[in-house]
Amino acid sequence: MIDARRAAAAAKRERVVIALEQMAAEGEPITFAGVARAAGVSTWLVYAPGVRDAIEAARARQNVHPRPAAPPQRQHTPGLSTDLALARAEIARLRAEHGEQRRQLSLALGARMDDLAKADLVARVDELTRHNTDLAAALARQQSEGAALKARVVELEDDLAAARTSLRRMIRAENSAPARP
Repeated sequence: MIDARRAAAAAKRERVVIALEQMAAEGEPITFAGVARAAGVSTWLVYAPGVRDAIEAARARQNVHPRPAAPPQRQHTPGLSTDLALARAEIARLRAEHGEQRRQLSLALGARMDDLAKADLVARVDELTRHNTDLAAALARQQSEGAALKARVVELEDDLAAARTSLRRMIRAENSAPARP
């Protein structure tokens, strides 16, 4: 595993050297970030000892031998300028059309989602309404049963009171009656 890590590190350093040589050959300005980007390595690696020295040496060489001026750009002929203007106009039209199609698609998807959500909500409201109706009917039944039970309790309390009164009278009558021989 250690050998594999060493080999990977050596390969990365080799990529940095190759990227550095290519940048110098092409006359590209050499920067630490540019070398890291060109080599596909982290910026940490380009500041590591050894690699940093090579980059600084290449930058010093580049400062001594500045890169040649860029070749003058070719003049566009009127036909090419017209073609370029037409292509740019077509690109702008296509971008606008693409944006409009995306907006239309977004609206259509939003409406579709609203329809799905509405259907689900209507079904849920119907379900809750049925459940509420069932609960209201059960409550009415329970209330009527409760009222009937309260009436029965009052009736039973009256019967109990009457039975107690009757029992007291019987006990008094029995206690006040003369003893029999």
